[in-house]
Amino acid sequence: MKLPRDLRGEDLVRHLIRHWAYAKVHQVGSHMILQTDEPSPQRIAVPAHNPLRVGTLNSILAAVANHKSVSKEAILKGL
Repeated sequence: MKLPRDLRGEDLVRHLIRHWAYAKVHQVGSHMILQTDEPSPQRIAVPAHNPLRVGTLNSILAAVANHKSVSKEAILKGL
């Protein structure tokens, strides 16, 4: 799977909120804090960078995929 190289942090946050049951809790500096309670509580920080670095994006996707028990490809679908 090839990760997108031009994805903005705001776009990823919007996608996670709309399709993966996350909610934006607050923002600390350039980092947006998202939270979900499905299937269990989890918080993640997403930097509001343009674009997100590939390693940062991969780490966020891995955390969400592991928590939701899906693949990283499934999360990226629809972006």
